[in-house]
Amino acid sequence: MAKALISIDYTYDFVADDGKLTAGKPAQAISERIAQMTQAAYDKGDYIFFAIDGHDEGDVFHPETKLFPPHNIKGTSGRDLYGPLADFYQEHKTNQNVFWLDKRHYSAFSGTDLDIRLRERGVNTLVLTGVLTDICVLHTAIDAYNLGYQIEVIESAVASLNQENHQFALNHLQNVLGATIIE
Repeated sequence: MAKALISIDYTYDFVADDGKLTAGKPAQAISERIAQMTQAAYDKGDYIFFAIDGHDEGDVFHPETKLFPPHNIKGTSGRDLYGPLADFYQEHKTNQNVFWLDKRHYSAFSGTDLDIRLRERGVNTLVLTGVLTDICVLHTAIDAYNLGYQIEVIESAVASLNQENHQFALNHLQNVLGATIIE
């Protein structure tokens, strides 16, 4: 069976110092590693999915409106991939194994066709990278678990707003969802 690397929300708004909902230095620290792991997965022939948060400007009905400042607004540079991952995407975006997936909620599965695309390609194992470990990465993993996928998380390619939340999520991923944590 095939593997897919899911790169979650590694965008300017979540990573850059002046991003709208930035994890800052912890997210910036994984920039090279996330790019390396994405390239390695691509080189092995794995599928690569960029699952990227996308919000409509002024959407007062989205539940995140009450929790977070506006971020990853469609049509803004806040949704641009950050660091060398942006270069990887520009170079490979026309490849049949590389996909951009707009997501509206925390999980890459919620309201998207990700599950259908994965099953069409015979994928049974998901390798998760990106931000935030305790929000979008965790929620994607929960849905993946409930859908029967094997889950791997590259510890050095995920980050959160703080170390406590990051460690909680890693423990939950491993001990509750049975994810394999890879260094």
